[in-house]
Amino acid sequence: VKSSIIDKEAVHQVVSLLLDAEAAEEESPSSSHFSIRVVDAFLIPKFRYDPIKKHFFQHAGSLPIHGEASAKAALYRDRLLLLFQRVSRDQHFIKPAFDTDVDTSPSCQLSTIQSLVGQRGRRWVMGVISQLEDGHFYLEDLTAAVEIDFSKAISFDLIAYHLEKRAVNDMFVILSDIWLDNEQKVMEKLETVLNGFENVEIVPSLFVFMGDFCSHPCNLSFHSFSSLRSQFGKLGRMIEAHPRLKEQSKFLFIPGPSDIGPSTVLPRCALPKYLTEELQKHVPNAIFSSNPCRVKFYTQEMVFFRQDLLYRMRRSCLIPPSTEETDDPFEHLVATITHQSHLCPLPLFVQPIIWNYDHCLHLYPTPHTIVLGDRSEQKAFKYTGITCFNPGSFSDDSTFVAYRPCTQEVEFSAL
Repeated sequence: VKSSIIDKEAVHQVVSLLLDAEAAEEESPSSSHFSIRVVDAFLIPKFRYDPIKKHFFQHAGSLPIHGEASAKAALYRDRLLLLFQRVSRDQHFIKPAFDTDVDTSPSCQLSTIQSLVGQRGRRWVMGVISQLEDGHFYLEDLTAAVEIDFSKAISFDLIAYHLEKRAVNDMFVILSDIWLDNEQKVMEKLETVLNGFENVEIVPSLFVFMGDFCSHPCNLSFHSFSSLRSQFGKLGRMIEAHPRLKEQSKFLFIPGPSDIGPSTVLPRCALPKYLTEELQKHVPNAIFSSNPCRVKFYTQEMVFFRQDLLYRMRRSCLIPPSTEETDDPFEHLVATITHQSHLCPLPLFVQPIIWNYDHCLHLYPTPHTIVLGDRSEQKAFKYTGITCFNPGSFSDDSTFVAYRPCTQEVEFSAL
């Protein structure tokens, strides 16, 4: 479209394409097999918000892994602008179209920190908490910073179209911590799971295997890469022995925090081809993606993130979360990352992030489902319309999740 006016011809072309796509879906015998798209974190386009023009624009060209010094400052600036844009669209912060009495108007206008100078009364400000000096915390935005005192702080909570509706039988099976080097505790039970789903009437559309894929961290002292490679090949032969799953299901592999990789920074790249090529010979439908990664299912978007986030967030908490509404740590975690619009809102010295790819961890626009693979117990929590759940650790307690994206139903499972 070359202008801001949409004419009849443009609408006709779009409708024709949709009708052709629907007809193709109806003719396809396994339409759900082609409805799943996996998006690698390093391929997610970077959008920036222009507060003057009030719209998003896409960053042109590819981004280098090693960013300049300015990229670190831009990381926090972009997060703040993203949050400011999101909050300013909330009904409580929208400026009234007509002048009304301040006492009767429910809206609250955000002010910059710099505008507080010489002002009295109550003002609404928003910024990021920064530790500019040891033991001193500041609230900082793009204009200024002001020191804040936590001694009397209130403890706030951390808290397509009908085609999709027809896919009521589609199911995703999500397992975390698949230790391939543990024969008796993990591999035998994994084969039991595959045997069970091989014999159901409609096999799952997608299996998601999240790391770690080895019981020992793949650090500098790890010297069993050839053994791990053969264990991936063994997993491939195990999947190949289930013909219905091999032909009709997709298999997505996401690395864990201790799996092999260039470093522990986020986002983590996919597992190296040296380890996975033996498996892919037996399972052509296998997909090896980054951590985190996104899966699109018709109109829905799911985010998969494998990180022991609950423990690390609790250690870095400045104010204990309020227990007035809930004392469940997982619910506080879900509320925190949802409000922050970021998968890992930790300081960079706690969890390093590639500066140029911080946008890959943004949660705005908010997805429909967030899967937080964690070593903690199975949990599910639906918050502000977003379904969040932890499938548990398959290697620790043989737990996993069967998820139905059409109804957003989470089925806790275990052996």
